[in-house]
Amino acid sequence: MSRGRTIAGTMAVIVVVGAALRGVSRRFEIKESSMSPALEPGDWTIAKRRSGIPDRGDIVVFDDPSGSGMSLVKRVIGLPGEQVVVDRGRVSIDGVILADRWANGVTRPDDSWSVPVGHVWVLGDSRGASRSDGRIFGAIPIDAIGWQIVARYWPRSRIAIIG
Repeated sequence: MSRGRTIAGTMAVIVVVGAALRGVSRRFEIKESSMSPALEPGDWTIAKRRSGIPDRGDIVVFDDPSGSGMSLVKRVIGLPGEQVVVDRGRVSIDGVILADRWANGVTRPDDSWSVPVGHVWVLGDSRGASRSDGRIFGAIPIDAIGWQIVARYWPRSRIAIIG
């Protein structure tokens, strides 16, 4: 199958998903590189309204806990009741090193965070570029997460289902 047909097919799926989620979906433009390479500045995404507890690896959208008024886009790493540890650049969950296939760069600083019930712990994929994530503000309440990214629809060369 040609790349053009693959892109057209993926775009059709995204349009159908977007239409099916009408009223419970929202578009977000990515403006920073903290989620690179999964999401790059200039990417446009479709998100569905969050329901339930996010899964590890989900990319979620929530209001910046610092009160900046910005929405942040980050990946869920730690789940309720877990202990997240960064040691020598590696992330572990409850003592097991995370197969952190999303990480772009070494995770710093070394530290430890407990994830309370009803919360999750998030990181940007581009660890050096992410200036505001769980390493700064700790765990976030699940109820603070409004959206989960499900697709990237622009630019055409980067069309993809996320998740």
